[in-house]
Amino acid sequence: MTTTPARSSAILGAARTLAAKLLSPKTDRAIPIGRATLTEAMTESAGGSDAAGAWQQRDSFEALEVALAMAIPELVGKMDAGAAIAALEALAKELPTHTVRSENQVAFQQFSTPPALAYLAVHLAKITSNDVFLEPSAGTGIIAAIAGRTAKECLLNELEPTRAELLEGLFSGAPVFRHDGAKIATMLSGTPRPSVIVMNPPFSVSQSRGEDQNTAARHLRAALDHLLPGGRIVAIMPDWFSPSAKYEETFRRTLEGARVVLSLRLDKGGYAKHGTGIAVRILVIDKVPGEIGVSTINRSSVGELIAALPPVSPRAPLRDPTPSAAPRPKLSLFRAVKSGPARPVIVRVPQANEVRPVAYQVRDEPAAMGEQRGVYADYRPSRVVIPESGEHPTHLVESAAMASIAAPKPSYVPCLPERTVTARLLSAAQLETVIYAGEAWSRDLHGRFIHPAGEVALKEDPDGQLYRTGFFLGDGTGAGKGRQAAACILDQWLKGNRRHVWISKNAPLLEDAQRDWTAIGGLPSDILDLTRWKIGEEITAPEGILFVPYGTLRSSRIEDTRLDQIVRWAGADFEGVIVFDEAHEMGGVAGGEGAPSQKLGGQKQGSLQGIAGVLLQNILPRARVLYASATGASDVNNLAYAVRLGLWGPGTAFATREQFISEIRDGGIAAMELVARDLKASGLYLARALSFAGIEYDILRHDLTPDQIAIYDKYAESWSIIHRNLETALEFTGIVDSLENKTLNSGAKAAARSRFEGTKQRFFSQVLLAMKLPSIYPAIDQHLGEDDSVVVQLVSTAESILNRRLNELEPAEREALDIAYDCKEYVIDYLTRAFPTRQMEEYTDDLGDVRSRPMWDEAGNPVINPQAEAARDELIEYICAMPPIPTALDALLEHYGVTAVAEVTGRSKRLVRDGSGQQRLESRSPRTNLAETTAFMTGAKRILVFSDAGGTGRSYHASLDAKNQQRRVHFLLEPGWRADRAIQGLGRTHRTHQACPPLFRPVTTDCKGEARFTSTIARRLDALGALTRGQRQTGGQGMFDAADNLESAYAKHALHDWYGLLATGKLKSTTLAEFQMMSGLELTDQDGVLREDLPPIQRWLNRILAMKIAVQNAIFDEFLTLVETRVSAAKEAGTFDIGVETIAVEACEVLSDTVIRTDPVTGATSHLLELSLTQRRKVLSLERVLTMAAYEDKPLFMRNDKSGKVALAVPAPSHMDEEGNYIRRFELVRPLRSEYILAARLDESAWGSVSKAEFSRLWQEEFAADESQLVTETTYLATGLLLPIWGALPKEDLTVNRIVDKSGSSWLGRHVHDLYVDATLEKLGVARTVQTDPAKITAAILGGGTWKAPHPLNFTIRTSRVNGSRRIEIVGAEAARIPELKALGCFTEIIAYKTRVFVPMDRVEAILANLAG
Repeated sequence: MTTTPARSSAILGAARTLAAKLLSPKTDRAIPIGRATLTEAMTESAGGSDAAGAWQQRDSFEALEVALAMAIPELVGKMDAGAAIAALEALAKELPTHTVRSENQVAFQQFSTPPALAYLAVHLAKITSNDVFLEPSAGTGIIAAIAGRTAKECLLNELEPTRAELLEGLFSGAPVFRHDGAKIATMLSGTPRPSVIVMNPPFSVSQSRGEDQNTAARHLRAALDHLLPGGRIVAIMPDWFSPSAKYEETFRRTLEGARVVLSLRLDKGGYAKHGTGIAVRILVIDKVPGEIGVSTINRSSVGELIAALPPVSPRAPLRDPTPSAAPRPKLSLFRAVKSGPARPVIVRVPQANEVRPVAYQVRDEPAAMGEQRGVYADYRPSRVVIPESGEHPTHLVESAAMASIAAPKPSYVPCLPERTVTARLLSAAQLETVIYAGEAWSRDLHGRFIHPAGEVALKEDPDGQLYRTGFFLGDGTGAGKGRQAAACILDQWLKGNRRHVWISKNAPLLEDAQRDWTAIGGLPSDILDLTRWKIGEEITAPEGILFVPYGTLRSSRIEDTRLDQIVRWAGADFEGVIVFDEAHEMGGVAGGEGAPSQKLGGQKQGSLQGIAGVLLQNILPRARVLYASATGASDVNNLAYAVRLGLWGPGTAFATREQFISEIRDGGIAAMELVARDLKASGLYLARALSFAGIEYDILRHDLTPDQIAIYDKYAESWSIIHRNLETALEFTGIVDSLENKTLNSGAKAAARSRFEGTKQRFFSQVLLAMKLPSIYPAIDQHLGEDDSVVVQLVSTAESILNRRLNELEPAEREALDIAYDCKEYVIDYLTRAFPTRQMEEYTDDLGDVRSRPMWDEAGNPVINPQAEAARDELIEYICAMPPIPTALDALLEHYGVTAVAEVTGRSKRLVRDGSGQQRLESRSPRTNLAETTAFMTGAKRILVFSDAGGTGRSYHASLDAKNQQRRVHFLLEPGWRADRAIQGLGRTHRTHQACPPLFRPVTTDCKGEARFTSTIARRLDALGALTRGQRQTGGQGMFDAADNLESAYAKHALHDWYGLLATGKLKSTTLAEFQMMSGLELTDQDGVLREDLPPIQRWLNRILAMKIAVQNAIFDEFLTLVETRVSAAKEAGTFDIGVETIAVEACEVLSDTVIRTDPVTGATSHLLELSLTQRRKVLSLERVLTMAAYEDKPLFMRNDKSGKVALAVPAPSHMDEEGNYIRRFELVRPLRSEYILAARLDESAWGSVSKAEFSRLWQEEFAADESQLVTETTYLATGLLLPIWGALPKEDLTVNRIVDKSGSSWLGRHVHDLYVDATLEKLGVARTVQTDPAKITAAILGGGTWKAPHPLNFTIRTSRVNGSRRIEIVGAEAARIPELKALGCFTEIIAYKTRVFVPMDRVEAILANLAG
């Protein structure tokens, strides 16, 4: 093959020969040029034949195109447009068809413009003698040859080397550039900017991206950027490039700032002579703002197009891109009098957008904590100051606990386009994320690992690979996580790292990713939808951001998986960003940690999408992993996907993930709170939220009517009947041996009961939903009348019921629909599909045990038990006669009409009524959800109902960009079982850039069994707030209280007490026999003794739900009394875990600061602080105590006859003793404290009644005496990184304190009691720097604590009860040390053949001083 210069010279020589033939006179029937002519010209010019390798066949067609460029200006130069195009079309018909394409032509997509089309494009450009003309993809120069006759200056650009050589030979006086047309605006910077561009760009192949559908759009956008303001472009574009629904966003983004003057479409055939049959569009575009959606003229030939052409608008005046000084008006006395107000002169300075480092300063000392409001504090970056950035558009807050933790000093400097910072496309808080994410990605996890084939988890191996540390963005809903993720990608993108993966919840969120990416300067086409490539195909794009829904990530076929497809595209050396948006969707991975099919403890199999997410992280060790979720985990087990945070493994306090989960779970919510705080202190986590200032909460409580209670009770009876029939059916079918009360098929029995309980929960949930509607309707009407817009959040759509009903219909019935479905369908569906009717047969297994399995007849058909089947049929008949209960969603639509309610749910069809009242089936798609959202946001519909399936990623807030800016009233009608999704749903109406905050209205009833649902939410919200905000109280956003959590440790203990009282007949609500019959729970064994494995509280709550309302309420009253007894006991003992407790003090002095650990990677430290706290005594004012008394019917004003002190006695929640008797109590409210006293003991005490006047006088005296007093105490706090030292901290005290003094300084940490200081330091191998205070230890031991003596003593001192009296005992002392202890004053006593050592009560402090010294 010849070199490029020699090849181009040969082509030019042949072209001159062919051009001479084209211009020579010809007879009427002669064909001017044929294949033989081309071959002859090339052979002569190249000095050899193609057979000899002197040239290729494609070169002959190149020569023909160059010849046309030489000849056409002379051939048609004097003709008008119509005649010229007719002549060129006639000429094209006589020329040979291009039948050969070279490799370069395929690679560069070289389809030269047909002569007639080139002439039309130049004609539409209306070039003048003052124009600078540019053709960005000049090819063989036919467009330039026609345009060059008129333009003042001609600029050409061609990337392919041979064609560039040809252009230089053809246009000797014009500069020819060799750049990628998609980067023309950048590469030609500094050259004269064109006023006219005519272009025919490659359609779908890019130099840098390979196959890329948006190649032509990129070229056009670059050309528009380079064109002078007011200039014109005529672009020949692919047929898809139009403002259609599918491509509207790309079309709009490409033509932003321009006006489409004319739109033409040339049907297939225009390129016939070039060997292809594609249709193209010709757009005439002026670079002035204007309309881009104009009608298109469609014809099959260029001649027809020129004939149909309307008058083309004249060119817009050119504008100088550089600003000029505004002309100074001439002064005139008369004009000054007559003229109106002066018009402002707008001078726009050109906007620079160079990529540059983000400038910021690092604070040596953390910024002061923002103002605290409740459990939140105003947010501010703790370590960085970014001068050019702005505040977040909506006020941000973070939990007070997280605000007390400073992030580490960063050193990473991101690079972003200048305007991203100066134009405040990203706020300071969002830029902080980019900084800390980059900082995290600049270091690696401890240790090296390998990823064994076929397994999920990594294994430590000294010869393995280093894994890059990840970062977690935990900002709340509406704070802009998507834009921050896009900015993190952009930082890497601009550094040349241009392959990234964006994983999100579902496919419709692709639009959100494109929105966030384009908002900071990217193109929508940079986001690559993975579904463009089938499984098994190679992803051909060389660069881009691959968008992958979680459902797609886990999908596979026999021959390939999506995960493998992504990994192949990424490459083993992949260093791009992997964004796990809505990362909590991977929360179920824990069951599969070990192998894809492995179960964790035999209980739960890992979710496929969670496993796929972890595998992706483990296969690509150098990937930059970004987790993004407002609700990262509602249980510590669900953090298993966050393998890049270094929470477990080498260099941590937890060797394995299992140990981390076990110990954190054992530590309760307090330990979970530490996870978030430590991650922030390590620079791996940020969690901000929109301020809740202005948000109102108003619970809508619906009291069940007598009729509703009667209906509920009937259904409760029905479920009791179903349950009894279920147990009987299990016996009929041979699943259970009724004679021996033995289970023969445990799997079938468990499945039957599980389906029963699951269906029952769903059913009563829907019943309660429907029963709330009578209160929902007037509440909605009231808010609509107050010019509010209403949003209703629910979970259930009942689509499964509708689908089953439709499947049962005959074709004729489908033509005239009349379907009335209600909540009973859940029961009927259970009975028809899951009620056990299949007969079992017994067999003996390998161990000799009798088991049962499904029976088949001789023909291979399943055998059905007729008795069980008859019982099922009777139940169906009975249930169908029950009163109907409508589904909530359809009831709302029926009540207000589909024209007033926007439905954004996941269902694909629904029943609606037309104008005649006839039912019809309406199909729905994801785009229907978008249209419904638009209708709501524009105010066309003022009620919106959404579910999690349809509402993910959507916004329904009173956006300042929306037409409908009415306040949103958000009814939480059905929270569901997922706490994280319930809270995310609330975030849909509270987001950045809103006109006004919403009103949240949770909807509940007075049915105590509904606590089953709120309990699950409340329990998970505690964990959610702890794990994601570092403070449990933030989880429920003010709508759920700790008292809602009926699955706490206190409630579990209370339930055990309740079972005991039930078994002994000491409860008034029910008896043991009645309860077992109503609930179906077996509480006693065959001997009538309470079983050891009593049903857990979750199962107990489920069974209570299906009881009559009166029985439910009576049982709950007793149970809650027992819970209160347990909680009060914990509070009085000082062991009640309340989370972060803020202590406001007058002054705080750090007496000592012991560094107990330094992190080897980040340098972050753990400290044990000894603090001296000076506090003003908190005295209750007389006004406050009298207000409390006003709430009581008969307040008791009391005075103690011995001390002369006063107290207000108010009734306190009663306790219940071991006999089931209620114990009345009073709370004695005193100026400095409150205390509880039993009602029986109050009468026997020194407290007596006094008048209100006397009480007030004495209270004021105590108040005056105590108000000014200051008290000082010493306390210890473990601060800094606490997870690495978790095992060393005492588990007896989980209190977390945040101490704030008058100056605003604050300290947050885990409280360490004086008793455990020595033991803690000993475990950490740190010497104690401050002497132990014997007086404090003595007081603590007498208060019930335990003190571990320091090494080498290694014994503990505690209180014991011996012979009915209290003693202080030394436990665990070595025998050799007993004489030493006796010498100090201790004494021994042999009790039950064991020598025990005691400390005399009157010498405790002195002996402890010797031991501590």
